[in-house]
Amino acid sequence: MTSIDIREEQSNDIPAIREVNRRAFGSDHEGRIVDALRTNHAVSLSLVATVNGAVVAHILYSPALVGTVEGAALGPMAVLPEHQRQGIGSQLVATGNERLQIAGCPFVIVIGHPAFYPRFGFTPAHNLGITSEWNVPNEAFMVLVMDSPRAGALHGLAEYRPEFSTAS
Repeated sequence: MTSIDIREEQSNDIPAIREVNRRAFGSDHEGRIVDALRTNHAVSLSLVATVNGAVVAHILYSPALVGTVEGAALGPMAVLPEHQRQGIGSQLVATGNERLQIAGCPFVIVIGHPAFYPRFGFTPAHNLGITSEWNVPNEAFMVLVMDSPRAGALHGLAEYRPEFSTAS
C-alpha cells in the first residue's frame, strides 16, 4: 500500500499542480483558473496529495456566495490518471471539507459527478432553492451545508468567483 500524504499547497508545488490539472482534465483551462484564483488571493483552501513526495492530486476551494451568505466552492479537484480510482480524490474531499467545517465555513457548493459527491453529504442544490449561474444539470450542482445556523435559509443564485468565467 502506497502512503498518501495530504497537505496545504506550497509555492514549489505550483508547476506540479498545473500538470495534475492538465493531465486530469486534458487541457490547461482548469490550471489557468487555479492560477488566476491564486494570483487574486481568492483561495480559501488548496490541498495536494503526495505519494513519495510527488504531487499526484490537487483540490481547491474558493469563496462563493449564495444570496448574502459566503461559503466555499469546491473545484477544481484533479488526480493524475494513473492514480485515479485509488481513493485519493475521496481523501482530498473529506480532508478539505473537514478543514473548512472546523474553520466555520457554512456551506460548500460543487459542480461534479452526482455519483461521487453525495458520499460526502452533498445534495442537489435545487432542493434548497439554490441555482447555478451556469446551465448545468440539476443533479450535478450540489451543496453541502456544514453549519445550518450560519447558513440560514440558503436560497437563490450561487455565485462563483469571476476567475471561473474569465480565465482563458
